[in-house]
Amino acid sequence: MISKNPALQKKLLLAVKKSQGTLGKISQMIEEDCYCADIGQQINAAIWLLRGVNTELMKNHLLCCGKNDLSHKDNKKGEKFVEEFARIWDVSMRK
Repeated sequence: MISKNPALQKKLLLAVKKSQGTLGKISQMIEEDCYCADIGQQINAAIWLLRGVNTELMKNHLLCCGKNDLSHKDNKKGEKFVEEFARIWDVSMRK
């Protein structure tokens, strides 16, 4: 749970808000027919921010939920966690 780490929660929310602002700027730039390379640069900035959020979130997930599930008496919980994490990782690695 991310609420157990208020500093991380605050950091992630700030990054998401920044990415929302960047997406708004991208929309505006497209509407205003701005230079394509400038729009692309803003798109890359939004992607970078969201990838950073995802990385930090996954670290927290491993340390919090994963730690609990992998050490649980019921092996099925650990197996389910590994499958879940592998699925999330696979999606995040796609281009």
